[in-house]
Amino acid sequence: MNPDFGKVAVLMGGLSAEREVSLKSGAAVLAALQSRGVDAHGVDVGRDIVSVLQAGGFDRAFIALHGRGGEDGVIQGLLESLGLPYTGSGVLGSALSMDKIRSKQVWLAAGLPTPAFVLLEEHSDWGAVAAELGLPLAVKPVCEGSSLGITRVTETAAIEPAWRTAAVFDARVMAEPWIVGDEYTVAILDGEALPVIRLQAPSGFYDYAAKYEAEDTGYHCPCGLTADDEAELQALAVQAFAALDGRGWGRVDIMRDGEGRAWLLENNTVPGLTDHSLVPMAAQATAIGFDELVWRILAQTLEMA
Repeated sequence: MNPDFGKVAVLMGGLSAEREVSLKSGAAVLAALQSRGVDAHGVDVGRDIVSVLQAGGFDRAFIALHGRGGEDGVIQGLLESLGLPYTGSGVLGSALSMDKIRSKQVWLAAGLPTPAFVLLEEHSDWGAVAAELGLPLAVKPVCEGSSLGITRVTETAAIEPAWRTAAVFDARVMAEPWIVGDEYTVAILDGEALPVIRLQAPSGFYDYAAKYEAEDTGYHCPCGLTADDEAELQALAVQAFAALDGRGWGRVDIMRDGEGRAWLLENNTVPGLTDHSLVPMAAQATAIGFDELVWRILAQTLEMA
């Protein structure tokens, strides 16, 4: 047993569309902590989570919940009410980051680059949307992760069907220009950016299948940029993370267009921790193994106690 951490609840599963990925992340975190002698226990989060945590005698929580209920400030607020220190961003940072429109509004107010956007509704003028943003477009749920519900739209007639697809996941749906270029992701740990990873999906779109199922998705680290360009992306990611009140650890996704301009896509406050996940890859590039990464994330909760 580790006296510094006490009894740790590894929160996983939950009720979101990302439940299965969360269970994988949680199982990996649990095994890593237990291998380091931590008194860690897996907790599949359901509607009885308050009574489970109260009865469990836990001292702190490692949040491995993805999507709604885990990354949107809900579980964070609950844990604060129970007086339990927890990993990752707080209520405000989690809520802002989960909401893609609020994220963009904060970034734009801070002078940070992110694509323009339009909130779509059932009676939106689809032609006006295409005229304002241009084609192709990305149509996506405002509050969803793992690229669920996202459609690449290349013609005006396809916007409404794409809106309907996204609306299955969230009542609020947005459109933004589809940035043509390379996609990068920057992991944040203890306020610092880890090495940048360039993503290369065979389909050209880093969607759910490319993230969690495909075996031929390319993860390039070193990312292939010059040292100065990589440092620029890292600095942008740290700024973007801080602007949304990010804390502890996370991951910022960025596109870089054909002219070399960087565009912020979204901030992830509880990124995946599976064998396909990006934060462990970036950490490994700096000789931080998975068990050590998980340990360091949990150690951040000592500052909350």
